[in-house]
Amino acid sequence: MKRTLNGRQLAVLEWVGKGCQEGVSAHYKISCPALQNRGLAKVTRRGGVWNAVLTDAGRYYLAHGAYPEPKGPARAPLVSRPLRPLKITTTPSTLRAPRQPRKTYTDQLLEELDAGGGRVLKSGPDADAWLRRAALASRSGRIPKIKELRWGRHRDGVEIKFVDTPAWRLAVLEPVKVPARLARPHAVVRTMQREKQPLGLTRPVQQRALRIVHALLTASERNGHTCSAGALGEGPGDNRWLPHDPHFTIKAQGQTVEFRVVQEVDRSEHIPTDKELADAKKFSWVRIPRYDYTPSERLRVDLRGGQGHHGSEWADSSERSVEDQLAEIVHEIGLRGEAAERNRLAEVEEARQRRLRWNAAMVEARAQYAEDYRVRQLESQETAWRRATRLSEYLEAARAHAETLPPGLERTKAEEWIEWAMGHVARAHPMAQPLRLPDIPEPRADDLKPFLRGWSPYAAHWLGPTPAGSYVPCGTPACSLRSS
Repeated sequence: MKRTLNGRQLAVLEWVGKGCQEGVSAHYKISCPALQNRGLAKVTRRGGVWNAVLTDAGRYYLAHGAYPEPKGPARAPLVSRPLRPLKITTTPSTLRAPRQPRKTYTDQLLEELDAGGGRVLKSGPDADAWLRRAALASRSGRIPKIKELRWGRHRDGVEIKFVDTPAWRLAVLEPVKVPARLARPHAVVRTMQREKQPLGLTRPVQQRALRIVHALLTASERNGHTCSAGALGEGPGDNRWLPHDPHFTIKAQGQTVEFRVVQEVDRSEHIPTDKELADAKKFSWVRIPRYDYTPSERLRVDLRGGQGHHGSEWADSSERSVEDQLAEIVHEIGLRGEAAERNRLAEVEEARQRRLRWNAAMVEARAQYAEDYRVRQLESQETAWRRATRLSEYLEAARAHAETLPPGLERTKAEEWIEWAMGHVARAHPMAQPLRLPDIPEPRADDLKPFLRGWSPYAAHWLGPTPAGSYVPCGTPACSLRSS
């Protein structure tokens, strides 16, 4: 028995019945294959144009809210014919129902994404298999252009979800026209033409490469970028992994993008010559190469510098030539410049926020330093008071002892000493001083360090958390335990 449509699927069915109006969620298109599997809609894609229409069963479901009743097999008209012996068979082959189309993993995945709001989490022993199935679904051509399918391993299995396509992927690019001949070449191209072997390319591809570079530089300058020449006379080199000086550079919003125009090579099996065979037989160090490399007429444009978007190299292929990809290269230059500008503004904002946090930390550190200074002064006064109290008690005992001495030189000297000592204690006693808040001295950088909690006392730099076992300011619980 076919299941009844849920609310979302019924809304999609009504949307198809109204002619697939624009401006709805992209999930509507994703749900249409599920309706097609139920025989309620038919989805087509011709010439890159997506379309969906209702079937008779779909129109019936919209009108009655249920599937149409299945019709019985048509009965043949009665024709008089001679009676034959009735042959009874027990094989119910004629009663088999028609085979339903097999549901693919892509159909299953799209249905689950539609039901799960654009996110599915696969777990279990076959979870890793969904990584490959998600890649196949992404290449199936059934994903709307405004959405992208992302997948990856999750702590609970494999996560597959829809994300919005970046705006730069949906941009309509203006084609870049390559001139048939260089009547007024760009200044950088004129510098290249003065070289004996421009860009290190062979003669059959030199003029084509210069026309491509001219079109690329001209289109970039129209977008407000600046261009300059690089190492123009380098020999040919196809190894893209080795460092090379650029042939020319284009600067977009402060981001310098380096370019190299490379001539690709064809590889063929090497046929040893008689001399090579003789040398290899005679000398053990001689190695006969396996392949011969011949420069082809295919070109490749390599980019370096900045944050990539479309890619970092564009080459001639059977589908597209480099000329057909120039619009994408020009767009890539602008995207890298915009990314560099965003990064620069983000760094400026981050530096501003770091400065604000440092200023707040300095204000708090000065306040904590002042509090710590007052606590240390208080502890110092308490220590002085205890010392003066003990000395006063001692001097009272000394005076009583001196009074027991007989008159004479010894008693006179004892009284002189006690008189001076009592004066000293009176002068050093903290109660003899005015009680008031102490004046806070201007702190040095090292004085503020214990209170900055990882910030530098000299500039807005983060040095890291305070290491364990470092100085603990007075007034904190650790300091109170230490004092007691």
